[in-house]
Amino acid sequence: MLCKQGGRRFDAGHVHPLSSWLTLGRSPLGESHVLYNSRSMQTRTTDAAQFQRASDQSLLVYLGQRITLEAHERVRKLLRLLERKPIAGVRNLNPAYCSILVSFDALKLNHRDLEEILRGYLDRLDATPIPKGRELQIPTCYGGEFGPDLHEVAALHGITPAQVIELHASVSYIVYFLGFVPGFAYLGELPEALATPRLDSPRRSTPPGSVGIAGKQTGVYPFATPGGWRLIGRTPIAMFRPGRKVVSLLSIGDRARFTPISAARFAAMEHA
Repeated sequence: MLCKQGGRRFDAGHVHPLSSWLTLGRSPLGESHVLYNSRSMQTRTTDAAQFQRASDQSLLVYLGQRITLEAHERVRKLLRLLERKPIAGVRNLNPAYCSILVSFDALKLNHRDLEEILRGYLDRLDATPIPKGRELQIPTCYGGEFGPDLHEVAALHGITPAQVIELHASVSYIVYFLGFVPGFAYLGELPEALATPRLDSPRRSTPPGSVGIAGKQTGVYPFATPGGWRLIGRTPIAMFRPGRKVVSLLSIGDRARFTPISAARFAAMEHA
């Protein structure tokens, strides 16, 4: 899978470095957005990364061109270095599948100076350890009112709904990054046999806890929000927990596995 995603929905400048025109693209959830790119937004390449000027106050650092575990680990390493030793003038760090969008104060930094500083961080990637992510279970009731697209997904692949459930629950998924809305984790990758295009027309509202698939991704909607992923189940577990020290159940680098539960078990857990 090429790493051409738009990052988080609000990262409009998160673009693929090989693009050469201002174009209309699609984010990981498929929403259309403008790719802010032009001939003046230069791409600079090193052995370790590619740098893309995403806006007048942001620099995109690509650590791979495809969605791979290696690229994911490099993203985590650079993110860890930048969090442990922040750069003065950097306002925000937005990791994605193969990249990090670095937003900065243009009164304190410029693209060229920031790039030179980041090169020093990149030189330390190989020697940077990253903590092992947690392994979490996400109880999920599949099908019925909780997974209205389950039968359609099965039909698209010529398998039974039970086989869809078995395949989806058979994988330990990596949390590549969080975005779209708070608490929404992009999990991958789905088994090849379940790779499914998103809906032609997104739903106006997707119930909280809905488990969806799109392409080779899966994820859980933390809020009632419009969405175009195909819904195959729902979890009673809150993915976003305001008021707690760690508000998102999942963090980048974690692993998550979906565990099938009955509707009765869902109701019991929901009201526990």
